[in-house]
Amino acid sequence: MVALGCAAGALAAHTGQTTSVQVLAAALVGGGATAVWHLVRSRGPRAVDAEHNRDVNLDIGGAVHVPAWADDGSARVPYRGAAWTVRLAHGGPPRPGPHVIVAMHGNELRVAPAAETSTT
Repeated sequence: MVALGCAAGALAAHTGQTTSVQVLAAALVGGGATAVWHLVRSRGPRAVDAEHNRDVNLDIGGAVHVPAWADDGSARVPYRGAAWTVRLAHGGPPRPGPHVIVAMHGNELRVAPAAETSTT
């Protein structure tokens, strides 16, 4: 957007306009292009938040095995050479077994049962 404004200012200079007109052309074109781009992006689909975005957290989609759940709804599982705390991403009774990582919340993995994620 800044480059478009600079190009408009350069075109104004090339046509022999005064410095004030050059700066005004650069500001109007650059600012207008930024405003238009903001409107276009705000009307489009929202990006996935970083907590659930596989482009940000490469662990999303990884498989873990939960041997047992604690009373507080958490579990400790080995993943990538370390012990991680996991919690269910959605409500429901926690059951031991294979799970898939669907999100990361801070340093906790949010998981869903493996059978549930394969159908969605």
